[in-house]
Amino acid sequence: MDHSRAPVLEALEAFERRRDVVYGPPGHKQGRGADPRLVELIGEGVFTSDVLTLNGLDDRRESQGVVSQAEDLMADAVGAKKAFFSTCGSSLSVKAAMLSVAGPGEKLLVSRNAHKSVVAGVIVSGIEPVWVHPHFDEHLHLAHPPEPQDVRRALEQNPDAKGMLLISPTDWGTCADIAGTAEVCHEFGVPLIVDEAWGAHLPFHPDLPSWGMDAGADVVVTSVHKMGGAIEQSSVFHLQGDLVNPDVLKEREDLLGTTSSSALVYLTLDGWRRQMVEQGRELLGTALERAARVRTAVDGIDGLDLMGREVVRPQGAFDLDPLALTIDVRPLGISGYQAGDWLRANCHVDAGSADACRIGVRLTHADDDETENLLVESLQRMVAAARDGGIEHQPATELPTPTGLELRNAMTPREAFFGRVEQVPIQDAVGRVVAEMASPYPPGVPVLAPGEVVSQEVVDHLTTGVAAGMLVPDAADPSMKTLRVVAR
Repeated sequence: MDHSRAPVLEALEAFERRRDVVYGPPGHKQGRGADPRLVELIGEGVFTSDVLTLNGLDDRRESQGVVSQAEDLMADAVGAKKAFFSTCGSSLSVKAAMLSVAGPGEKLLVSRNAHKSVVAGVIVSGIEPVWVHPHFDEHLHLAHPPEPQDVRRALEQNPDAKGMLLISPTDWGTCADIAGTAEVCHEFGVPLIVDEAWGAHLPFHPDLPSWGMDAGADVVVTSVHKMGGAIEQSSVFHLQGDLVNPDVLKEREDLLGTTSSSALVYLTLDGWRRQMVEQGRELLGTALERAARVRTAVDGIDGLDLMGREVVRPQGAFDLDPLALTIDVRPLGISGYQAGDWLRANCHVDAGSADACRIGVRLTHADDDETENLLVESLQRMVAAARDGGIEHQPATELPTPTGLELRNAMTPREAFFGRVEQVPIQDAVGRVVAEMASPYPPGVPVLAPGEVVSQEVVDHLTTGVAAGMLVPDAADPSMKTLRVVAR
């Protein structure tokens, strides 16, 4: 295929040459009705590019196949049979992928370190999840993906399961054995869905961890806005094999997705694919060299503990994305929350994620010498401030034991979420069935999922965590003084 083409971009260029006058949405009419103060801030291009696909970039019948051509080019670029664009982010895409495999009352194996969007999909769909627990690193207090033998065990115990959903890479950059997991799933005749939201870059350089399609997964969902070059909410489904019907997947996406798809997302997805095919190996090669220099520099800063390939081992990670830097700050006597807040307030550096132990930063092909040096210098300044007492110590978060987050399930997430509930003091919730999600954010992996029985250990973790700076925005009471539980 001709990857020098970008069908969506070409359609926008044609639209602008024709000087079409639109008498439908969007109401700003290519920026003519936008507040000039807003245009001055974000630029005219945002509004002039905001054109409907239907009767805009394409005609009423979509006879030019503008988006479908771009999707075919994307599939070819990454070695998939089919690709579908989504403008609602992977939070929606992963729900559609789950619904294409299992329906209400049917079982789906789900890695328990899944993002809250996956748990939300289980709630909305009525799917019965079979949680496959990750491997908890007791030293790092971090979860690594389940291994193929964990999936085999779950399939043997649940032969009626319709498939498996695996997360790789994790929010902290550790990767699963996708090929081994796919082999197990296919042995049992079920598909493997990979939530590869953090892995859009993986197909485009051989020194990066295996890409889900290359490793045999049936459906891979990527968030191109995370590690790629497209704007927020850009997501792609990738499909291969015959275990998931592409028509069903498209139908499920249409069921959940917006009927007002953003051309801005389509444009940036199309442009990013062309850039990666033409320049991706070179750009990502430079990013990998940059990441290696940063890793060496951070390793040399006393007080910071950078996670490296020592975690690649049995019961640990299968691989590690070298562009994801996970930095433990506990040797400084501070939390990741404090480290992230200090960097933002004092260096105008925003870490991608933070928890009680660490911060996470990611490098992409967009970084340059200036951002590389700024990151290292800012980390050095932060360490100096911590050593000099410039970062006030906070009460410690009580961290869970290796099995502390493996809670007993009393009912399905849907039954608990939509059932009769009551709000009780959080200490009174111990032993009760939780009816809401409690997801420290970022990264947004639920500590509690509806249907699980609340333990004292989890209550202690959440309450001390909030006191130390943890954010739990999806809970009805983010202060964690109370919790929604199933009514007796």
